[in-house]
Amino acid sequence: MPRLSAVLRSLPLLLLAGVLSLPVLALLGAWLPWGEGGASAWAVLREMASTVLPGYVGTTLWLCLWVGLGAAVVGSAAAAAVTLFDFPGRRAFEWLLLLPLAMPAYVTAYAYTDFLQFSGPLQVGLRAAFGWEGHLLPEVRSLWGAVLVFVVSLYPYVYLLARTALGERAAHLMEAARLLGAPLPRRIARIALPLARPAVAAGVALVLMETLADFGVTSYFGIQSFTTGIYKAWLAMDNRVAAAQLSTLLLALVLVVMGLEQRAQQRMRFAASGVGRGGSAEATPVRLRGGRVLWAWAVCALPVLLGFVAPVLFMLRPLAADWSVLPWDRFLAWGWNSMRLGGITAVLSVLVALALAFAVRRGAGVLTRGVVRLASLGYAVPGAVIVVGLLLPVGWLQALAPQWGVGALVTTTALGIVWAYLVRFSAVALQSVQSGYARIPASLDDSARMLGAGSLRLLARVHWPLLRRSTAAAALLVFVDVMKELPATLVLRPFNSDTLAVVAYQLARDERLGEAALPSLALVLVGLVPVVLLSRALRTNSG
Repeated sequence: MPRLSAVLRSLPLLLLAGVLSLPVLALLGAWLPWGEGGASAWAVLREMASTVLPGYVGTTLWLCLWVGLGAAVVGSAAAAAVTLFDFPGRRAFEWLLLLPLAMPAYVTAYAYTDFLQFSGPLQVGLRAAFGWEGHLLPEVRSLWGAVLVFVVSLYPYVYLLARTALGERAAHLMEAARLLGAPLPRRIARIALPLARPAVAAGVALVLMETLADFGVTSYFGIQSFTTGIYKAWLAMDNRVAAAQLSTLLLALVLVVMGLEQRAQQRMRFAASGVGRGGSAEATPVRLRGGRVLWAWAVCALPVLLGFVAPVLFMLRPLAADWSVLPWDRFLAWGWNSMRLGGITAVLSVLVALALAFAVRRGAGVLTRGVVRLASLGYAVPGAVIVVGLLLPVGWLQALAPQWGVGALVTTTALGIVWAYLVRFSAVALQSVQSGYARIPASLDDSARMLGAGSLRLLARVHWPLLRRSTAAAALLVFVDVMKELPATLVLRPFNSDTLAVVAYQLARDERLGEAALPSLALVLVGLVPVVLLSRALRTNSG
């Protein structure tokens, strides 16, 4: 009986593990002889290897190389400027540099395309003013245009981690080196950069995971990456085996990048424990004067201008020109669909996170640690991979038992899209709830148990009041991520349930960029909420 009771208590965790791991397991199953492709799976792979696969691999790696390099340079330079130096406006730039986080990369791509393309206002104005003809600027929708969009949209990941590393670990060592007579260039080269290197590497890994998971920018710019190849194989070629294999290869690449990120995080913790924080309060940034102030302003202002200010102004232009062409009547329906899906997913994600974090708190066994590990990996899995991983078993069940209507249940209701959201975004809620649990002393649990409190009463009467802020933050982050999610929503959304992200993509794809400005700006406004909260939290911690 005790063993049966333990199995019954573990049943919810087993079900949750199945829900979270089904997409990956389905992709692996497609490679088996009795899977989706059967004996033809390897033949399909050989065919792709001789045709499209080298192009997907080369383009994806080339894109990642330049995006990672650009984000590392921009993010670390901005972090060093606001951390190591003092100049007018430094405090303002500390939070202004976070603003591109509120701008989805695909929205930035729409804004730049609308303004800089051949028929855009800039080239039209130049041709009219100077009598020039033809293309005056390089094509925006290109690989290099995508690199620029990703760099100005994603550099805050590097900026945040590098700023934290420099502020906590480099300041007092820089001050000690200054007192020993080391010049500024040597202090930066010998102290600041080595200490910030693990943080920069971790930030670049996050940037690369976001780049690999993107669909909006690469699809809109016509770049043949893994993600666009997955959708082309599934939707255009109707080849589920090819889509599953491309998804598996993309997932393997993401796992490699994730391993590098975790290794960099471990190096960051080692550096933090080895350096300490003893004298950081005594260190003061180097005061800049004269022309150096202009360089600091340029380093800090240019990313904000390119990553947030310019795209917002580009999208406000069609709104100011003619309000009558905008789809105001349908905008409320799009917004309601986005908020409804975001609200449902946020609530379910918080419940999953609370259950997992509470199970870990009570005593993490092998099963609990495994499920938590699965939930933590979900955010790294691209939306396109999750879509293929969910639809493959649905297709198998539909073929075996069409009378059950599994396909209609998953694809025509909110079940499929919410399931995909949970697989991808439960990690966001779990991280926030676990950070809240880390601030609750274990002695409170012991006191409650001594007073006779059971598990549910402990969670409801002791933990929940102390976790309200963490769960609210978790729900907000999940809500915003769902609002901006494009790849999974594009395929799994129910009929007549277009969201703001899907509508913005469809309008931009149809070259109706002026109409796409309204839903795009709505997404930016929603994304500003967590950025403002993050900025306040950073100012509180630094204060």
